[in-house]
Amino acid sequence: MTRCIRRAGVLCLLLLLALLVHTARLQLFTGAELTDSAANRRTAITRYAQPRGEILVDGRPVTGSRDTGELLRYERTYTDGPLYAPVTGYASQQYGTTLLEAAEDGVLAGTDPALAPLPLWNDLTGGRSPGGKVATTIKAAVQKAAYEGLAGRKGAVAALEPVSGRVLALVSSPSYDPGRLSGTGPAAAGAWQELTGAADEPMLNRAIRQTYPPGSAFKVVTAAAALDAGTVTDPDAPTRSPDPYTLPGSEKQLSNEVEGCADASLRYAFQWSCNTVFAGLGVRVGLDGMVAAAERFGFNDRGLRIPSRVAPSTFATGMDEAQLALSSIGQYDTRATPLQMASVAAAVAAGGSVRPPRLVERTTTGSGSPVWTGGPPGYRQVMNPGTASVLRQLMRDVVEDGTGTNAAIAGAEVGGKTGTAQHGVGNAGVPYAWFISWARDEDAIEPAVAVAVVVEDEEARREAISGGGTAAPIARAVMEAALGR
Repeated sequence: MTRCIRRAGVLCLLLLLALLVHTARLQLFTGAELTDSAANRRTAITRYAQPRGEILVDGRPVTGSRDTGELLRYERTYTDGPLYAPVTGYASQQYGTTLLEAAEDGVLAGTDPALAPLPLWNDLTGGRSPGGKVATTIKAAVQKAAYEGLAGRKGAVAALEPVSGRVLALVSSPSYDPGRLSGTGPAAAGAWQELTGAADEPMLNRAIRQTYPPGSAFKVVTAAAALDAGTVTDPDAPTRSPDPYTLPGSEKQLSNEVEGCADASLRYAFQWSCNTVFAGLGVRVGLDGMVAAAERFGFNDRGLRIPSRVAPSTFATGMDEAQLALSSIGQYDTRATPLQMASVAAAVAAGGSVRPPRLVERTTTGSGSPVWTGGPPGYRQVMNPGTASVLRQLMRDVVEDGTGTNAAIAGAEVGGKTGTAQHGVGNAGVPYAWFISWARDEDAIEPAVAVAVVVEDEEARREAISGGGTAAPIARAVMEAALGR
C-alpha cells in the first residue's frame, strides 16, 4: 500500500511539474502571440467593456461613448466630427486608432499606469482604470473660423500661440466624420471603403501629415538667413540682383511677376515677392548657411510629435547652386507642412525664438485628478532678435501696403507673407495658395496667434489663385477669432 501511495504521489508531482512547465512556456514564450491572435477575443472584449475617456476642447468633450449592448460593448462617438477629425483622429473597433486617439490611447482606454490609485494596482488586480481625459490646446472659435474659411476646399490651416507653442487650430479639408468608423457592422466597413477610396482623400490630415512646396512663404526663412549671416545689413539698400536672374551653371532664367525687382532692396523684394532677389540671396548665403537656417526653424526634424506624429518638413542638404536658388524661393525639393509654416510665422512674432508646438494641455483621471500637465517645452532660438525685429516690420509692410492687404484687421498689428507655389510636371498644376501671418492687439504685449493657410483649389482658374487673394482672407478670419473679434 505504501509503495502504491508513493508512486501515486510521484506521478502527481510529475503532473504538477508538467503543468507548471507548460504554464511557464505559455506565459514566457507564446503568451504575447496568443494575446495578439485574431482568434483571442478577450483583449477586445476587455478594451471595449467600459466607456473610453473624453477628448476636451475648451473644457467640453468632443468625444463620447455609446453603449451598444453587444459583445464589444462601448463604441466611440464624436461631436462635430468633421470639425475636429484632424485633432481627434478616430478610434475604431475594426480599424484601430489615429492621431490623438492613438497618441493618448493609454489614458483614454484606462491602461496608463498613472491612472491607477496605486503603482502596479491594475497588474495585481487584473483590472483596468476608468478612461481618463485629454484636454487639448484647441480653441473652438479659432478652429471653427478655420474650418468655415476653407469651406470644403482642399487645403489646411494651422494656428499657434507664438509664445507658448499651443496649437489653437488644426483643420484639414475636405474632412470626414470619424464616428462612421466606430462600429463593427457593415456600415463601418462601407464607410471605410468609401473614405479610403475617395479621390479627395478626406482622411488625409493635410495640416500635419501633408507637405507642400511653400513657395514665396519660404522667403521669410531666406530673409532671416541673409540678415543673420550679414549678407544683408540694410533692408533698404540695393541687393545687386539682376532681373531676370540666370540660375548659376545654367541658361535658365528666373523672372518676376512684378516690376521694380532689378537691384531691389530687401524691403521692396519682400513686400512684392521678388523671386530674383531671394534666389540670389540664397546663393550668396550658401548651402551650409541656408540649411542651418532652415533647420533652426524646424525643417528636417523627423522626430516632431504634438503628440501625434508630424510629417517632416524638408530642405535639401545636397544641392548645386541652381537648385539652391530655387529652394530659397520655396521651390525645387523644399516641402513644408502648414504646421511648420505657422511655426515660421510664430518665430518672427515671438522675437526670434519659438517653442515646439503642442496639442495637449493636460491629462487627468476620469474624475479630474491631474495625471500630466503639459508645461511648455524649452525655447529654440531661431534667429537673432534684431533679425526678428526687421522681419516683423517687413511682414507688416506686406499687409499694410503689399500683396497681403486682405489680411489687415482694424485695431490690430498684423504681419504676413503670401506665397503661390508651383508644382506638377513643368509647373503645370494649379498653384497652391499660401498665406502665413501673425497678429497682436495694439494694446497687447505679446502676439496672440500665428497662422498658416494653404489652399489647393483644383477647380479654380490658374490666374485666380494667389496667396493674397485666396488664402489671406481665411487667415484674417482665424486671426480675428483668436483676437476675440
